[in-house]
Amino acid sequence: MARKKPASPRATTAREQPAAAGPPRGVARKRAGKAGDARSGPAPRQRGHRSIVTKRDQQAYRKRLEAELAELNRQRDDLEEATNASMAEAAGEVGFDEEHADAGSYTFERERDLSLVGNVKDLIEKVEHALARIDDGSYGRCEACGKPIEADRLDALPYATLCLADARLRGRLR
Repeated sequence: MARKKPASPRATTAREQPAAAGPPRGVARKRAGKAGDARSGPAPRQRGHRSIVTKRDQQAYRKRLEAELAELNRQRDDLEEATNASMAEAAGEVGFDEEHADAGSYTFERERDLSLVGNVKDLIEKVEHALARIDDGSYGRCEACGKPIEADRLDALPYATLCLADARLRGRLR
């Protein structure tokens, strides 16, 4: 019988190669974050976990909220400037033969801009309220029941004032 030659390592396909157990010897594994990054975000917690927000968490949420506040203020200023500029254009003389469609477009755009300004102002109030709650020590607690707000909820909406159960209850009552 003829003996089969062992296949050379180059002849094997990717499917045939065993999964690598890790990086080659002597090469350090990449960590999820740098050692200095540990302070940049809230402490990792289990999904749905309710806990009192730590000082470290509060600092991370404060940074996020302050950055969001600066962005919202910039958006509000831009929107108000655009709305005021469009009002100045509308104050000019209108020709008799101007089409009604142009007037309708202008009205629609103005209403949209005013709505966006209102939404941004509402978010600014919520972010400022969250920053005030950090200052007075009540941040991370539900305003309705006093229990801790879920970590996932605060990560998604750092200006949340209600735990998930109370937010759902309020949503049904509306």
